[in-house]
Amino acid sequence: MVLERRLSTLPSLLGLLGLLGLAAAAGCTREPEPATYDLEALRDPETCAECHPVHHREWLGSMHAYAAEDPVFRAMNAKAQRETDGEIGDFCVRCHAPVAVELGLTQDGLNLDTLPREVQGVTCWFCHQVEAVEGTHNNPLRLAMDAVMRGDVLDPLGPDVHDVGQSELFDRNRMASSAMCGSCHDIVTPDGAHIERTFAEWQATFYGDPDPDDLERPAVYGLTCNDCHMNTSTGAIADYPGVRGDRSRHSHMFAGVDVAVSEFPDAELGPVLREEQLAEIAEQRKTSLCASLCVREEGAGAELTVWLHNEGAGHSWPSGAGADRRAWVELVARDGAEAVVYSSGVVTEDQPIAELDDADLWLLRDRVFDTSGAETHDFWKAASVESNLLPAPEGFGSSSDAETWKLRSYALDSAPTRVNMRVRLRPIGLEVLAELVASGDLDPAVVERASTFDVAPTVLEWTAETAVASSGEVDYGSCVSSSPGCGAPALK
Repeated sequence: MVLERRLSTLPSLLGLLGLLGLAAAAGCTREPEPATYDLEALRDPETCAECHPVHHREWLGSMHAYAAEDPVFRAMNAKAQRETDGEIGDFCVRCHAPVAVELGLTQDGLNLDTLPREVQGVTCWFCHQVEAVEGTHNNPLRLAMDAVMRGDVLDPLGPDVHDVGQSELFDRNRMASSAMCGSCHDIVTPDGAHIERTFAEWQATFYGDPDPDDLERPAVYGLTCNDCHMNTSTGAIADYPGVRGDRSRHSHMFAGVDVAVSEFPDAELGPVLREEQLAEIAEQRKTSLCASLCVREEGAGAELTVWLHNEGAGHSWPSGAGADRRAWVELVARDGAEAVVYSSGVVTEDQPIAELDDADLWLLRDRVFDTSGAETHDFWKAASVESNLLPAPEGFGSSSDAETWKLRSYALDSAPTRVNMRVRLRPIGLEVLAELVASGDLDPAVVERASTFDVAPTVLEWTAETAVASSGEVDYGSCVSSSPGCGAPALK
């Protein structure tokens, strides 16, 4: 799209689950254009950037913007199309490039390189065109396919820029807003395996409880998807004359677990956006888990007990593509001479966790199986799922919360003087990437950009001097926890 057209097409609302109104930076003096912009202009996120530069910058660094250009998605889709002789069809691309599918520009995603960027990814126009949710998984969203940009602002300015419409699907104080998000973040394979269950997981927790007096709204203790993944600040939400500066502005970074593995959208801006994305993801991890680590001496040896709890996620942890995720406990115990007397879950940054010969490994992930019962990494073959993810509490209250703490014990032959633990997380297992490289579908350079994170609240160090004796019904020895309020209930 040429610059002249962009400057003449005053933008539409940018997008994805956020606001639709036009708010502006204080002091804006630009005169508005009188025209209403056509569908071609509104479908281009660059149009939105003119009036919504902050939203656009956030979105551009999100996995939504990156969805159709992600080399791992491209590799998986290519392999799936080849191995199913094309029968998988638009299963992948209907979520990763929904506008291209809706416009009939692709049927299998194999021609995405030939399509303009504005029809790829989860775009502003796609989300703000949603007029109905007609299912619970695999993108059942119905688009209006018009020039009306929908949102939750009652009195938007600038109707001469584009038509606007209010919808409860964009109101974080409505249960419908989570149905809109969740219907894409819930995936069932052709053979019936529920391989991504974030929406279903949320519905099973107390976070997804509706208000008993108004089922259209969340309970007073409930949280919708937007509450966690679209942080709110106060300010102008568009660069447009006369826009109020006291709006609730919702972030469009949509931080979760995944991170870009290429320099999207270009070599200059890509690395900057990646660092911003990593920082936002790190903030989310700070409230996701709680942990306790206990040591009880037994003769010449000791028993270690690790407790983990899904504290702040509104769904299981880790969620999303659970068969691809790898989260595990790393433990290292040392004696007074600093010699390692026990370890579990220790791998180098470039070592697949699957290569570790460790009978004690506590690995959190989904395992998927095909129709013959064989384990597979190929989601298109998945017919069943086994899971040991950390669940969020189903009920609101201390008893339900206590039930969701999980523990694992480890036997040591000699008593340690220091024990260090942490939970490590890889958005996608290195062995999964290695299979895509081996099949010829993925550039080996992508593997080098894969991330391994530490989950901050679980980074603990036990020493006899810093630990506190457990006082519960069972003697677990002395313990350290993420914080006084973030320790296993059984220890109190």
